[in-house]
Amino acid sequence: MGLFDMVLIKDNHISIAGGVRNALKSVDSYLEKRNLRMVVEIDTRTMEEIKDVLGDASKTKSSLTWIMLDNMVVPLDNGDVDVSMLKEAMELINGKFETEASGNVTLEIVSGVTYISSGTLTHSVKALDISLKIDTELALEVGRRTKRA
Repeated sequence: MGLFDMVLIKDNHISIAGGVRNALKSVDSYLEKRNLRMVVEIDTRTMEEIKDVLGDASKTKSSLTWIMLDNMVVPLDNGDVDVSMLKEAMELINGKFETEASGNVTLEIVSGVTYISSGTLTHSVKALDISLKIDTELALEVGRRTKRA
């Protein structure tokens, strides 16, 4: 499976749509109009977004297949990480969707999710971070939480 045969709703899509609910509605409408069936993944960054996604999915027919839990592992000043937000998200989802942990994750600290996205393979590569973030306030909030802003 690749990005050519699925829909990945990322943070910028959510910001442009006006939230996770609108983004999911847009994707569902697009797929229905074209009589398409495919995997749909949505990027969530906060507990509020997860609750919105779960609330909508329980009330409407949605193509949603899996939920990305982005930057829900928070690095601490002492070098450890706080996984409480990720655990809370997993409890809320309760196996209803496939899940993907992304951002500050390693195989050693994450369990229970379906997929893990880890930059460990590429951390030794020097890269230029060119961000095209649209939702500045939420991006700053997430950046501060993950010690990237």
